[in-house]
Formats: sequence, structure tokens, C-alpha cells
Amino acid sequence: MMYIILLITLAVVISTITYGFVVRAKGDLNGKSKIRKALKINLASFIPVIGTMIIFFIAPGIVHAAGAGTANSSAAGLGYIGAALSTGLATVGAGYAVGAVGSSALGAISEDPKLLGKTLIYVGLGEGIAIYGLIISIMILSKL
Repeated sequence: MMYIILLITLAVVISTITYGFVVRAKGDLNGKSKIRKALKINLASFIPVIGTMIIFFIAPGIVHAAGAGTANSSAAGLGYIGAALSTGLATVGAGYAVGAVGSSALGAISEDPKLLGKTLIYVGLGEGIAIYGLIISIMILSKL
């Protein structure tokens, strides 16, 4: 099974690189729509392959290793997955928030430099989302 997933991953990488060379050779890479199309093709094929690999090869080893010393290994494994999801998703949300607020803050500061203090507060609130996710994951891990 592992070799099949590795072959699929290799085929995805080779096809993505080949598509890039073909589009580049045609001189069609000027428009943003072509770049977006290439990115969509890459993500639509690569993310499911990586997700499958994580589910079949990495997650069972983590759950088994985590459950070795506990009485209920599936509950402990789900606890570790929950802690990872709370930290990861909070970090992604914080990155999105800081990106949106930070770019708007730079625009506002360029028009009126007196707004620097207020915009830093909003950027700090966006970064707080990641801290909340980290606190939740620490609380989950302390219960295991």
C-alpha cells in the first residue's frame, strides 16, 4: 500500500512539473488565471494523496504509541488528534486574520500615521487566536 501511495505522489509531482514546463514553453503563463488553474490542479491532486498517507501511515502509529501506557488507547489517541487540530486550526485562523488586518493596517497607516497604535491592537487581537488554540490544546493534553 505504501508503494502505491508513493507512486501516486510521484506521478502527481511529475505531472505538475510537466504542466508547468508545457505552459511555460507555450508562453501562456502571463495571465493569473493560468497560474490559478495550475495551483488548483496541484492542490486538488496533492492534498488528497497527503491526507491518505497521513491517515494510513502516520496516524495509526501515533495512536498506538500514545495508547501504550493508557487504559483507553482510542480515547487518548483522539485526545492527541484533538489537541493537534485545536492548535493547527487556530494557527491557520490567526494567520488569515493577521494577513487581512495587517494589510489593511498598512494602508491606514500610510494615509494617517497617527493610527499606528490602534492598528497594532487589532493585529494583536488576531494573533491572540493562536494563543487561545494553544491554551485549549494544553488543557486537552493535561487531561490525558
